[in-house]
Amino acid sequence: MITIKTAAEINRMHEAGKILAECHRQIANLIEPGITSHEIDQFVEKLLKQHGATPEQKGYKGYPYATCASVNDVICHGFPRKEKLNAGDIVTIDMVVNLNGWLADSAWSYAVGEVSEEADRLLRVTKESLYKGIEQAVAGNRIGDVSHAIQVYAESEGFSVVRDFIGHGIGQVMHEDPQVPHYGPPNKGPRIKEGMVFTIEPMLNVGTYLTKIDSDGWTARTRDGKLSAQYEHTIAITADGPIILTAQ
Repeated sequence: MITIKTAAEINRMHEAGKILAECHRQIANLIEPGITSHEIDQFVEKLLKQHGATPEQKGYKGYPYATCASVNDVICHGFPRKEKLNAGDIVTIDMVVNLNGWLADSAWSYAVGEVSEEADRLLRVTKESLYKGIEQAVAGNRIGDVSHAIQVYAESEGFSVVRDFIGHGIGQVMHEDPQVPHYGPPNKGPRIKEGMVFTIEPMLNVGTYLTKIDSDGWTARTRDGKLSAQYEHTIAITADGPIILTAQ
């Protein structure tokens, strides 16, 4: 069942989103060769505490960290590591912030130092595909219109769209209806209505969209070992169009 949020509830989620956006702004300044994703994870947990917020995914189904840190061929749900990031790597930091019981969710991919032309283009196109999807997230459209816009753009640029992980509704729990795929035909799925809040979080791969899961039960990788990137925002649907609750 899709939960419609009131304006007051959306405002509470927006406050969580502002803290999350501040985390990403700070992370952008920290990312450089030699830092570890474990250090970034510790930084985020400390910053959230300073703002009176908590990391929602820590403890979720046993997940042990405040963030997910996905490097190079890791698509999502990577564990923060103590190995140093190297120049040329790309890393996605994903987090869900809980502020007074209301949630916001956003992932962002970062270049570590100078990256290859291929990696740079993957980052650019993945981010642009997110905003192509957000453009279609207006009352009266369907979820499939969001999905289709992302897939058409991503594939026109030569990248594949991950099928196994999708966007979702969010509110006081991390995963609600509707499910938001990043591929598929237009004019399908639930009608988008004012008061809906959901994530759009395309994951694009250089090679195949097929995935595999590491032995830790969480870390999802590209099956061919090629690069993957992800950008995600939490958005709220209003009469005037979508509002990005996690805007940086």
